[in-house]
Amino acid sequence: MAIREILTVPDPRLKEVSKPVEGGVTDDIRALMDDMLETMYDAPGIGLAAIQIGVPLRVIVMDLAGQDEEPQPRYFVNPEILPLTEDKAPYEEGCLSVPDVYEEVERPTECRIRYLDYDGNQQEEVAEGLFAVCIQHEMDHLEGTLFIDYLSRLKRQRAVEKVRKATRMKAKVGA
Repeated sequence: MAIREILTVPDPRLKEVSKPVEGGVTDDIRALMDDMLETMYDAPGIGLAAIQIGVPLRVIVMDLAGQDEEPQPRYFVNPEILPLTEDKAPYEEGCLSVPDVYEEVERPTECRIRYLDYDGNQQEEVAEGLFAVCIQHEMDHLEGTLFIDYLSRLKRQRAVEKVRKATRMKAKVGA
């Protein structure tokens, strides 16, 4: 396993639409998911899409366990999402690709997801609460959408500039 670099805005690769994984869940895909999980834990975050580490495949990892709970890693290959309700609720979201920016985004409160798990088995389940928010957020990444794309143009520009400034500061300190 290896920790990979997480892409941040305004990297154009984050706007790519990810391609389906062909040929099922192979050892290479499992190795990718292992790297993604290690990268996500190191960041730290609760979800990561493969495109966030520069791999344009429809793969997501997630762990919603609380700070004092045992890790509960989840793996989603070729996930599909089906809204179950018209009910929406705001939730404050953040993103490893938009570090230190948190804004409210309104999303459906529950959805049905279909995906292949770590072993390549087809799964289908209903996501509610934080799980619903997180899977929708990560699915957006697979379509080239960031949570800041739901914000006003001004808020989106401020978020990108905040990340650019932080990146420049980090480069100066590291230089």
